[in-house]
Amino acid sequence: MHASSSAILLGLWLVAGASTAQGATASGEGARRIELEPNVSGASVEVAVSPGLSTVLLFDSELVLEGTEFEGRDFFSNVDSGRTTMRLVPSARVSPGEKFRVAVRFRDGAAPVGASFLLVVHPARADALVEVYRNKRTVESYQEETREARAETLRCQDENARIKSEHGAPGGLAGLLAVGSVDVGGLAGRIVTKSVTSGPKNALAADKIHTYRSTNRVALEIWLTAQRSEAPWVASGAALRSSTGIEVKVLRVWQVAPVTLGEPRRVVVEAEAPADASRGSYSLKLWEDAGPRTVTLSGVTFP
Repeated sequence: MHASSSAILLGLWLVAGASTAQGATASGEGARRIELEPNVSGASVEVAVSPGLSTVLLFDSELVLEGTEFEGRDFFSNVDSGRTTMRLVPSARVSPGEKFRVAVRFRDGAAPVGASFLLVVHPARADALVEVYRNKRTVESYQEETREARAETLRCQDENARIKSEHGAPGGLAGLLAVGSVDVGGLAGRIVTKSVTSGPKNALAADKIHTYRSTNRVALEIWLTAQRSEAPWVASGAALRSSTGIEVKVLRVWQVAPVTLGEPRRVVVEAEAPADASRGSYSLKLWEDAGPRTVTLSGVTFP
């Protein structure tokens, strides 16, 4: 299929959607807040970590450094503990789904006397900043929570408005115009198969890679092939990052059929168009649901 024809067909799909479309994983942007009550039980709080990505635990109380317990310390390339902080960076030795327990004790002896965290390895995402609060909450903390709730409400309202706008739009080219996804410049496409680098640990081979850009969206179209006979592979999430480490919001991941040994299968990733979509390169990581097999592509460029 010629690039121009492929661009038109993909553009129509972006509006029409598909019954097999899967929602992308939330980006996890901003700080995560954890409240510890005086009567908290011994249950561990789950915190997402990922190889090579930094996770910082920020406490509102001073820690007893010698009282920290860390299971699997050797699987982390960086563990930096301070009076009120702990920075964690897993090494490449960890695998998706692995869990490591970390327990800390607070110096003042007030309840709760400590906290326990379960570090769960994710193939591409980590909780960048986790703020841990205990006991009394100040007026400022309530105000901050109110601001965060208001911001989340506005974000949900914007997302609902976008979804309603797309679902209420006509199909075909008229639909693209109705939701503002194309203008007189049209939908641009580019074949980037030869310029993209595949990760050395990729579970699947990328045979063809096309990228697209409209007025407010970017998309990648990838044909994946299994390299050995294993269980069928289905993409459940994607992360798209710029060369400077900024993560682009992924809107959806769609796959025509599971990847099995033999025939290439198409996976489409749609994301918000960053301001510099036409400049620089990006990296893409795809992963399956609750599985260790991932696909990493670097050097991705958009028209």
